Amino acid sequence: MKMMKVMAASCLLLATSGCSSIMSHTGPDQGYYPGTRSSVNMLKDDETGWVMKPLVALDLPFSAVVDTVLLPYDYLRADSDKTADSPRERILHEEQQRLAASGTPGQSGSVTH
Repeated sequence: MKMMKVMAASCLLLATSGCSSIMSHTGPDQGYYPGTRSSVNMLKDDETGWVMKPLVALDLPFSAVVDTVLLPYDYLRADSDKTADSPRERILHEEQQRLAASGTPGQSGSVTH
């Protein structure tokens, strides 16, 4: 029985380890160590709930390891066109093109940086 508890806890720990890193790497290019940065930002954020902070703190070292393992992947993605991956980047790119075509810079009320 004790062995089953240990195995269940190990599986749970492995399933949640590096979660921030995995989530960050499934989206558009976020640069280097995106999961680690995300975890640190969540720990610093006052809006992060008291339930999430211990989970994020537990995830932080695992995200750092996963981010380190994925450094070659991040390096290969570093020169890619981010507008193809990110809806935000596509919108910003289209807004810049629209402003350049209209010749009225500073008139973008819909895009916030």
